[in-house]
Amino acid sequence: MTQETFKNTVFILKDEMYRFAKRFVMSSDEAEDVVQDLMIKFWQKKEELEKFGNLKSYALKSVRNECLNRLKHHDVKLGFADLQLHRSELYSMDINNLKEYIIGFINQLPEKQRMVIHMKDVEEYEVSEISEMLEMEENAVRVNLMRARQKVKEQITQLMSYEQRSISE
Repeated sequence: MTQETFKNTVFILKDEMYRFAKRFVMSSDEAEDVVQDLMIKFWQKKEELEKFGNLKSYALKSVRNECLNRLKHHDVKLGFADLQLHRSELYSMDINNLKEYIIGFINQLPEKQRMVIHMKDVEEYEVSEISEMLEMEENAVRVNLMRARQKVKEQITQLMSYEQRSISE
């Protein structure tokens, strides 16, 4: 694989890899380190990369595995635990920040649900692609997506109900 081919097939995935890594490690610097380390590894194994049919899927699986290894190695809890707010604090915030609420609700989801909803609704991957990248059955992806959306919907409903009561009182 030439430098130009590498640039056009692997390097173009760096932004997507970064966004995906950031969902795991919750740190811009750490996500950049993950992508940089993987790009170096990919370059060193550039001849082997041609064997993979779906390079994008391989790259995102590599990001996932590298992030999980780093989290395990550093014994760092996923950053979402630190971001969770007590519900009363959350509900007392301004309702105009609905996007922030939704992000917070998504961040509170279990890891699989959080990853699936992010990949489907933010990154806009197909269920089959998510299944391959996360090494899950397609049906499991659908179930996790449905449960994640249901939990977020319930929390939004509770938030709106709370806000309505606050306004009425």
